[in-house]
Amino acid sequence: MIAECLVAEFRIDGDDCPLARATDAVPVAVDANAPQLRADGNVLLHFSAPADDRLPEALDDDDAIRYLHVTRGDDTYTFRCLSKHSCVVHELVDAGFLVESMRYDDGGATMRGAVVGYDVLRGVMETAGGTVGIQLQRVYPLRADEESPIGRAWDLTPAQEAALRAAVEMGYFDLPRSITARDVADELGISKSAFLERLRRAQQSVFGALLE
Repeated sequence: MIAECLVAEFRIDGDDCPLARATDAVPVAVDANAPQLRADGNVLLHFSAPADDRLPEALDDDDAIRYLHVTRGDDTYTFRCLSKHSCVVHELVDAGFLVESMRYDDGGATMRGAVVGYDVLRGVMETAGGTVGIQLQRVYPLRADEESPIGRAWDLTPAQEAALRAAVEMGYFDLPRSITARDVADELGISKSAFLERLRRAQQSVFGALLE
């Protein structure tokens, strides 16, 4: 039995997949679920990004994208589509990487997930390094409380869950409100705009699941 599970975060550049190409052309950050590889080699994608009409236009112009569907909200667009281009994440999964979150920006991707032991981690690094540029940004042992049932239940990224937890615990949703968005952002060590974006995305996931 392997006693140690590791949380790893990679930055990947050079993966010529549609989301990387789109964020290279349009200055937005795309939060994506793990892509689903079909038996025919095509990939099902589900992702979201700040509202910007240039992104769906860039994706629609990409020959690798088919059946693009966009749900437009006031602040966020949610996308579902099929891609004819498999990305490097499938090779990482084959090597033992358990994907938890993916963010595309500036033509690259930051991927966070788990690997079972350092031998698997080395295998994942070697697999990615053979095709794209990869940097290991963080790695640490998975704690007993790392896998939050809240995040799993409501499809939140770790950053979104942290923002939502901090907002609740600090009284951001109290009536009357006792603290400001700047107070919560300072506690998290991020900018006010980054906190509000994460909070809106977390609320969208939770409310969307409740109202669906």
